Amino acid sequence: MATDQATASRTAGSQTLARGLAALKAVVTARDGLSVNDVAEVLGVHRTIAYRILNTLSDAKLIHRSDDNRYRGAAGLLQLTSAAHEALRAAALPVLHDVANELRSTMSLLVREGADAVALAVVEPRGPSYHVSFAQGSRHPLNRGAAGLAIRASRPPSPMEPEDVRSARINGFAITFGEVEPNMYGLAAPIKGPESDVAACINLITTRKEVAEGAVNAIIAAAERISGLLSA
Repeated sequence: MATDQATASRTAGSQTLARGLAALKAVVTARDGLSVNDVAEVLGVHRTIAYRILNTLSDAKLIHRSDDNRYRGAAGLLQLTSAAHEALRAAALPVLHDVANELRSTMSLLVREGADAVALAVVEPRGPSYHVSFAQGSRHPLNRGAAGLAIRASRPPSPMEPEDVRSARINGFAITFGEVEPNMYGLAAPIKGPESDVAACINLITTRKEVAEGAVNAIIAAAERISGLLSA
């Protein structure tokens, strides 16, 4: 009997945590926030249980209740985002170094930040070589360039998405020319993390068409390596 009670206790705790995480995801991904009743429906629980979960998340500053009584993401999420970016960066850096040296080209890791693609890490090849340089923290709109296409392709499909985003998801890469910087080719591949929580890609920029086209398989393989590390 004692064993059964202990098992039930552990299961109850896991269920509460699972519900809390599900509520958090539902709230922060809802364009207009969610009401208590909305969350109760998502979780399949009574309104009172949903209210307790939302209060706990609010106390942790992960969500807040707006004047319209709908819950939305709060500032505490920024700490989680920062930690997630550091984990992504740590997983990607060794792979980026390998590919940069193999292709003799500058590689970067970009993530979605609002409506922009932002360079979270930039790696240049070792030794003397001609390569394009750009700064960590550089950003450009998501609707321009190979990186923007690949980042959008890292997310689940949407009925309204452009054909070039759909193609990048199917093919595993995107190539563009002159969309971010004049006379520059961009080659990017989406990174797919667990449960599609990651909106990121790796990107190569070069002035030479043959370099971009010849690097497709290597870029796809590198993105898959990073995705595998994140899912391990």
